[in-house]
Parts: sequence; C-alpha cells; structure tokens
Amino acid sequence: MAEQHKATKSPHVLLFPFPSQGHINPLIQFAKRLISKGVKTTLITTIYISKTSPSSNTSITVEPISDGFDDGGYMSAGSDEAYLEKFQQVGSKSLADLIRKLDSDGNPVDAIVYDSFVTWALDVAMEFGINGGCFFTQACAVNNIYYHAYKGIVDVPPAATVSVPELPPLQPWETPSFVHTPGPYPSWAHIVFNQFSNIHQARWVFSNTFYKLEEEVIEWMRKMWPLMVVGPTVPSMYLDKRLEDDQDYDMSLLKPNHIECMEWLNNKPKGSVVYVSFGSYGELGPEQMEEVALGLNESGVDFLWVVRETEKEKLPKGFVANGLVVSWCRQLEVLAHEAVGCFVTHCGFNSTLETISLGVPVVAMPQWTDQPTNGKCLEEIWGVGVRVKANEKGIVTRGNLVSCVKEIMEGERGEVARKNVSKWRELAIQAVSEGGSSDKDIHEFVSQLKA
Repeated sequence: MAEQHKATKSPHVLLFPFPSQGHINPLIQFAKRLISKGVKTTLITTIYISKTSPSSNTSITVEPISDGFDDGGYMSAGSDEAYLEKFQQVGSKSLADLIRKLDSDGNPVDAIVYDSFVTWALDVAMEFGINGGCFFTQACAVNNIYYHAYKGIVDVPPAATVSVPELPPLQPWETPSFVHTPGPYPSWAHIVFNQFSNIHQARWVFSNTFYKLEEEVIEWMRKMWPLMVVGPTVPSMYLDKRLEDDQDYDMSLLKPNHIECMEWLNNKPKGSVVYVSFGSYGELGPEQMEEVALGLNESGVDFLWVVRETEKEKLPKGFVANGLVVSWCRQLEVLAHEAVGCFVTHCGFNSTLETISLGVPVVAMPQWTDQPTNGKCLEEIWGVGVRVKANEKGIVTRGNLVSCVKEIMEGERGEVARKNVSKWRELAIQAVSEGGSSDKDIHEFVSQLKA
C-alpha cells in the first residue's frame, strides 16, 4: 500500500469480528475509541448481518462481506463445521476483494484488527503487506489456559488439577468446557485452541480486559506477545463519559423489550431486583429451565428474566412468573438501573465486564465455553459474587439457586461482593479515562499507525 497517503490522510483500520453478538460488540466499541483519536475505521460484517441488523452508528463505516450464507447466516449452515469451513473459504476471498476495492477507491488499509477466532484474516492481510492485530474478546485468564492446551502442556481433558502461570489451581470443571469436555463441539474446540497458530506473525495483540483486573496474567502474556489491553469495551457513557454519543453498542442481533423493562424497573425499590440472563447464544435444557423458573418464583424476590423466543417453549407448563419475563433487553441499561441488586449470569465475558463496570454483584451460573473459568474469577479472584453449584447431573437445583440469590441480596457475602464490585468499577473507569492503562495502550497503537 502506498506510503504517501499517510502524510495527508488519517490511518485506516479494518476491524473484523467473528459474526456473533458477543464478538461484534467489543470491536464496535474499540472502533469508537479509535475514531475519537483520529483513526478512520471500517467494520466488517457478513452480508446477512448487515441486512438483518444494521448499525445505527453513522461514524463507523460498515462493509459487508460474504460468509457463504448471505440469505440465512449461521443458522442456515446446517452444522458448525459447515459454517466455519465455508466462512474461511468464502470469507478469505471476500476479504481480499474488499481490500482491493478500498485501495482502488483511494482508501487503502493500514492495518487489520481481526477477531482471534478468525486467524485466516491475518493470512489475507499479509498477502497484501498489511499489518495485522489479533483481538481477544475473552479473558486473559481463559486464553492463558487455551494457550497451554494448544502447546500440549495442559491435558485435554485434564486428569487432575490444572496449573498455569499466574492463576490459582483449577479443578478440571473450572477450565473452559472445550478443555474439560472437548467432545461435543470439536469444530469450536479447534477454533479456540487454534487462536495461537499464527499469533507470532501479528504485529499487535489486543485484549478486551483492563490491566488491574488481570495484572499478573497480562504481565505473563506480555513476555511472549506485543499485548495491548484496551478494555473494558463498554460504551463510554457508562464509564469515563468522554464520548458523549456513545450510549449503546449500536448493533443488536435481537430486538429488546426496552420500554416494558424500564417501566417495570422504575416501579421497583432500589437494589430489590434480581436480573437473570444466560446470554445471546447459550441454551438451557428443559430440566434446568424448570429449576430456574421455579427457583426464581420460590425466592420471593422481584426478578427480570431474559428468555429468548427460541427458549420459551422450555418453560414449565402452566408457569406463571412472579417477576417479568422478556425475550431480550438492553442489558447495560438494566444493570445501570438503581433497582437492580444482583445479576444471575452465565458468565460470558461481555456480561462479566458489564456487571463489573456497572458495579452489580453476581450469582454465577456458568454453562459452557469460557464461562466456568470466568465464574471462578468472579467468585474467588475478584470477589464480586458466588457460584451456584450444579448437582451430579450438571443441574443447578432450585434450592441452590434460591440460597445463592438470598446470600447476595441479603447476606454478608452480598455486602462483601458489593464493596468489591464497587472497587472494580472505579478501576474500570480509571483504565479507559484519559491517561489510564487502556487509554495509553490505544494511544500507543494510534501512534504506531501514524508513524
């Protein structure tokens, strides 16, 4: 790419998330931070997502490419294997075509920041002589474990306690599900272990966390890779408030019941509501759904429970909620509402960062992928909640759920968790504020782009 444009134009960065909600949001937020520092950004989405979930943010240019499933997206692929294979095959060609198009339009690309799940994007970037940056959307603690599994240092599945640098000993069930139970989803297991296959060729490595939250693991990772820590990627108006128009993620694959949620919360006392959500992707089995439903009713607390439309058929027959059940909500606005006193969460890392950033203690109920490790961190390392234990069948019973909810809402551990999560919230705000650790790393990246 021509060097002379750098003298007259802002540097141009392509941001390429894996096409799912939990991966798109962090890179959209990273784009906003880059734009605020004078960098032109282009967000890559799939054709299907661009048609069904357009971005509402006019400052970010969006360019759709084909994943091979333009009419139906991931759900039309038939299997994980079929989607991932075609996404790489068709996506590589589509990405190359986009780079050529931008260049011919006088808008050449200076860097590509790609989701760590899309390692092949770096191969495409290098074909064009473009520097690439790998972006981890999951915790450094989790990627630490994945790396040691990739290198063969951690057995998959583990036979005993797992030890990796700068983390406490982990029971096998506290490692990510692709480590302790790799069988059911082999293609996804390959994706998470393969994140490190070409990382040594990336000029930058980014992580959506903040320095104080994972200081020891970050320092260990920086001995191997040029790691820049740029999180939490939560809209600015919930943290440092420096980007005044940044109040939402601006792209949602699901439609929220926003007005209904807010009107209901507005009529509840401060700190009285338990908010429950298991994310945009995870699924509970019918037995687990029944235990959660009956447990929430038996708890006697006001609750707001997100049950996606595709999951509602699993609710017990005749179930009448003593709280409000909605198909989706604007989670940040819910967590920021003064009525919310506790978050029953699946421990996805975006939800983990959001609850820390908004200062809401948790009842951790991890399901799969990175969530068991995030749950351990939330309870034992960061001290912001309790994990509800599953029985020998892997089911969290209603009694255990009720006990944990009451412990956080009314017990001593709840008081400790609220104090700790308030501390982490302040550290998250400091990280993204001017001169904070994440702000400095973003500024350094921009300086290198402009050099």
